[in-house]
Amino acid sequence: MIHDLLLFAHVIGACVLLGTGAGIAFFMVASHQSRDAALVAHVAGIVVLADMLFTATAAILQPVTGFFLARQAGWPLTEGWVALSLILYVGVGAFWLPVVFMQIRMRNLAVAARDAGQPLPAAYRRLFRWWFAFGFPAFAAVLGIVWLMLTKPNL
Repeated sequence: MIHDLLLFAHVIGACVLLGTGAGIAFFMVASHQSRDAALVAHVAGIVVLADMLFTATAAILQPVTGFFLARQAGWPLTEGWVALSLILYVGVGAFWLPVVFMQIRMRNLAVAARDAGQPLPAAYRRLFRWWFAFGFPAFAAVLGIVWLMLTKPNL
């Protein structure tokens, strides 16, 4: 029973990380392409909130549920696929944490532009390019972790 609950929480956490990441990326890119400071300010505000509520919660619970699942299964954390998952997870965090601060800054720049009746500033566009670039390795790593969880290859 405990195993089933842990597994359920772990799988739901992976879905939340993957789904929220994809959704956030889609809405940020779509609003950015509009070049409308008011729209970007609104969407970026929702994105920051979603990242704090959903992504951060799942990011904290994933290693906890994963640790207990590995322990129940008798897998040491140094087991090939488990260790690689953990390495990739640290990589995801290394890209995601700066992205959170970028999103907050982009939101603030868009709000200031909206309130001043100005277009999005160059600083916003620069941050957006970095945000976009950081998303690719983070998203790829999450996909890799899901693949490792499902296949549990001998490494």
